[in-house]
Amino acid sequence: MRAFLNTVFVTMGVLGALVLAAAYPILARTDAWWTAKWAAPWWLVGVLLVPYVVYRATFGADLRVPRLTLPTVAPLVTGPRGLRTRFRYVPGILRGAALVMGLLALARPQNVLRGEDAEERGIDLVVVLDLSGSMRALMDAPGGAAQKPTAGDKIRRLNRLDTAKEVILDFIARRKTDRIGVVVFGRAAYILSPPTLDKTLLAALVGKMELDLIDGNGTAIGDAVGTAVARLRRSSARSKAIILLTDGDSNAGSIAPEYAAHLAQTQGVRVYTVQIGNGDEVDVVDGVDLFGQPHYVRAHFPVNPELLKKIAADTGGDSFVATDKRGLEQSMHAILDKLEKTRFEAQAATMEDLFPLILIPAVALIAFEALVRLLLVRRFP
Repeated sequence: MRAFLNTVFVTMGVLGALVLAAAYPILARTDAWWTAKWAAPWWLVGVLLVPYVVYRATFGADLRVPRLTLPTVAPLVTGPRGLRTRFRYVPGILRGAALVMGLLALARPQNVLRGEDAEERGIDLVVVLDLSGSMRALMDAPGGAAQKPTAGDKIRRLNRLDTAKEVILDFIARRKTDRIGVVVFGRAAYILSPPTLDKTLLAALVGKMELDLIDGNGTAIGDAVGTAVARLRRSSARSKAIILLTDGDSNAGSIAPEYAAHLAQTQGVRVYTVQIGNGDEVDVVDGVDLFGQPHYVRAHFPVNPELLKKIAADTGGDSFVATDKRGLEQSMHAILDKLEKTRFEAQAATMEDLFPLILIPAVALIAFEALVRLLLVRRFP
């Protein structure tokens, strides 16, 4: 009978301690708990171990107490008695309640805070980037003039692809309300990313683009524009645009550039073309010398400005020529200035962690257990 009463006392004690500990988080954020989501719910499985921990700290502690066999019961009259012996289970009760609260905190309850709906102004557009072999040409001098490296010159000279990537990354960072996608092409066209507002992911993908990542033995301008049009076909934005950055003539692919321009026109997509370079001879890295310094050779890559102008004119866009980084930046921003803005609703949402509200009473229970052991029970493991 006594064992049963002790079990009831311990069980009710743990439940009572939990109710008192839960009062603070509930009162502090009453509404949040109804819609809270648990980021790591697997920690809640640990609650199954709480009864064992409580048993070890209460009845198990009694079993571990050293015993002395006596021939008479007379010493029991002067044995441990009073209020302290009745509260020997309190530390175990507090430890069990603290463990439950700690597991709840580890499960990371979160509350979704939604801001007010706000109107944003943006554009749906796809940047089409040339990854053909001609993008190896250096692009570090105004007007396409090649710079001869001087003795001891350790400045890294950027090729056309590196320059285009820097401009695109800056462009992505500035266009916070535009949905931007990226298509890369060489002998064939590939979707790097559909139009998205996740600029962090988009910047990471663009930053990893390298030459020879795809087959660069060709320039499939028609396939690239057609692929970009397909990504914008279901867009509901008022302004849809393609920005085509290329430094060569169309000489590969299964779709003619003129037909790709027709597809863009039927979908209401404007194509803005940026011709990188003007067809003059440029420096190209051709290995390194005996001292590890890059060796440059002069090369000529043909361009087709008439084709790019026609594509832009047929779709209501515009055509630009960039021979250096500054010109490329100006071309990109000039394109955006020509586009109308599209209004769309955006709703800000942030996550609020609620676990500190649970962790505070858990720590308080542990501290209270230590005080009870030190001042009242005076029992230490």
